[in-house]
Amino acid sequence: MRNPLNPAVVGIKPSGIRKFFDIVHEMKDAISLGVGEPDFATPYHIREEGIYSLEKAKTHYTGNAGLPELRTEIANFLNRRYGLSYEPKSEILVTVGGSEAIDLAIRAMVCPGEEVIIPQPCYVSYEPCVILTQGVPVVIELQEKDEFRLTAEELRAAVTDKTKLLVLPFPNNPTGAIMTEEDLREIAEICVEKDIVVLSDEIYSELTYEQKHVSIASFPGMRERTIVINGFSKGHAMTGWRLGYACGPAEIIKQMTKIHQFAIMCAPTMSQYAAIEAMKNGDEDVAMMRDSYDKRRRFVVHELREMGLPCFEPYGAFYVFPCIREFGMTSEEFATRLLSEQKVAIVPGNAFGDCGEGFLRISYAYSLENLKRALDRLRAFITKLREEKNA
Repeated sequence: MRNPLNPAVVGIKPSGIRKFFDIVHEMKDAISLGVGEPDFATPYHIREEGIYSLEKAKTHYTGNAGLPELRTEIANFLNRRYGLSYEPKSEILVTVGGSEAIDLAIRAMVCPGEEVIIPQPCYVSYEPCVILTQGVPVVIELQEKDEFRLTAEELRAAVTDKTKLLVLPFPNNPTGAIMTEEDLREIAEICVEKDIVVLSDEIYSELTYEQKHVSIASFPGMRERTIVINGFSKGHAMTGWRLGYACGPAEIIKQMTKIHQFAIMCAPTMSQYAAIEAMKNGDEDVAMMRDSYDKRRRFVVHELREMGLPCFEPYGAFYVFPCIREFGMTSEEFATRLLSEQKVAIVPGNAFGDCGEGFLRISYAYSLENLKRALDRLRAFITKLREEKNA
């Protein structure tokens, strides 16, 4: 029999995030700080709307693009929170999580041989999605000295006549970095000048701590060349509901909807009814969770610095990205030993790109109690490593 597998798929590495997640579930008394998932339950009034939709037998397919009421509420939310204006009927698509929206956008826009600029470290799915379209990923290795922000100089140096798309993943997973308004203004000017489309992944937009999130789509000339990706998993603690959305120019959303139509049909109906409630009445829930994450953020950064682990202060998402180069081991070796010896699971930085080597992603989307226990174990581990080094 001929080989039934697509070599492009075979050549893609499995997610480095899931490896440690799977191990920790089989290890008694282990503490995981590895998964980017809120520890909060979905707020009750949102769950109640999902339950009520089942009780009312609202269990059929919706339109491919999602419930009209939900798209209207998404438009209202984006306008209220970020000053973005989208036409619900033609410029908003409801998807199965933000991940599907990313895949649809890349497939709808990228042709074989076209280049997609991807700043790393970043979420794991962008590069594989580009490879599957036969596009060419062009990686920009972000620098710790710049707090892992994309600079205009780095972008300009990466642009060629084959550049089609820029992925802009901020607030960032895994670093917690954000882009300031001035940062984005400079990036926007280059995108307009060079005719580059932007995939702006803003799934953590509600989780910024020192300043309000700004979308690059709000700058002159950018609305017509930006696909905004967002969803309900992070800000509204709705990971298991699997619901996201994409907003952008009608001609691009139309083609994304076509792929979605054939591959998925529609996002889960119950989740869509719950999300309407989240959009209408969820702002206070988000504010409460954001305040809690902020306390945890400041606690974790303080503790890491007390241990002597270099760590820039992240202002978005719910991750810190400390440097462990002093120990002379790879990120994976460090994470593997920490899990084996102290039963604490974190994610090696190189899971998010080669330039993440020498760093670790620690999620603080966990209770303060668990964070304290885990950081005590981390402190004991690095104390032992330093003793070994100095022996």
